[in-house]
Amino acid sequence: MISQRLPHLLLLLVFSLVSLLLGLMLGSVQVAPTEIWGVLSGQGSPLHQMLILELRLPRVLAAFATGGLLAVAGALMQVLLRNPLADPYVLGLSGGAAVAALLTMLAGLSLLWVSSAAFVGALFSTLLVFGLAHGSGSWTPTRLLLTGVVIAAGWGAMISFLLAVSPAHELPGMLYWLMGDMSHARSPLLPWLALVLILMLLLPLGRTLNVLARGSLQAAALGVSVQRMEWLIYGLASLLTAIAVTVAGSIGFVGLIVPHLMRMIFGFDQRILLPASALAGGCLLVLADTLARIIIAPQQLPVGVITALLGVPVFLLLLYRNKSA
Repeated sequence: MISQRLPHLLLLLVFSLVSLLLGLMLGSVQVAPTEIWGVLSGQGSPLHQMLILELRLPRVLAAFATGGLLAVAGALMQVLLRNPLADPYVLGLSGGAAVAALLTMLAGLSLLWVSSAAFVGALFSTLLVFGLAHGSGSWTPTRLLLTGVVIAAGWGAMISFLLAVSPAHELPGMLYWLMGDMSHARSPLLPWLALVLILMLLLPLGRTLNVLARGSLQAAALGVSVQRMEWLIYGLASLLTAIAVTVAGSIGFVGLIVPHLMRMIFGFDQRILLPASALAGGCLLVLADTLARIIIAPQQLPVGVITALLGVPVFLLLLYRNKSA
């Protein structure tokens, strides 16, 4: 079954490389492929070297890794909650990160502090949701989901309060962060390391994830340590989301629609679905960020605006197709 899907996966890999190339080529200044190759081989003009190596290449690589993180986290959340509408932000992680990041911006601290605060806020929200959902006994996916929705609503209220009391000159930066923005993503190393290492950890567990996706009772009957696997999935999905939010803020719809699209193409086997989601999520975010840079160039849109404009009609189309089927 996996061998039959490999050609599709290779095609997706080729498309990933094409999306990266487009991200390097397009912008307020167009760069030809030959000039990109010259820069990457150590030649090219100083202007193109600065444009490619210092600006576009780190941003494109960070966008690809961030999209992959969100797509894999969404696929894991959908397995954990047995809910196809689950996404990386459904349990309030982005809200906790946003509150911490906005407080840091109000304090006038640097971008490094903002990213660090967002990461800490996301992890704090993770522990808060898990602790409240667990209580004094075990938790169920439904209880976890309801707790996450309530916590997310609380974070949303705090975000609205912070925006209401913030000085006018701070609002544009805050709103860009809340909508997702790749313009300050300059270090792709952390998201790439997280994506590769967690995929390497998850792929040997693909069969177990396939069984768990069918339900906890069936998984337990087949010898799966359900509670341990659910803890692992929740922890990894939260870590992936926290790193993605740290890099680019809250970018919606990637973790929701990409796993759906990949299931239509590759089926439900997590051993092929997870790497396919990583590649497709990376492609989507790179292309969305490229559009955000060129639509009103030289000004830039938040990439979250583009993913929402693309994601809403795609998701409605998926719902219509499922209803027709």
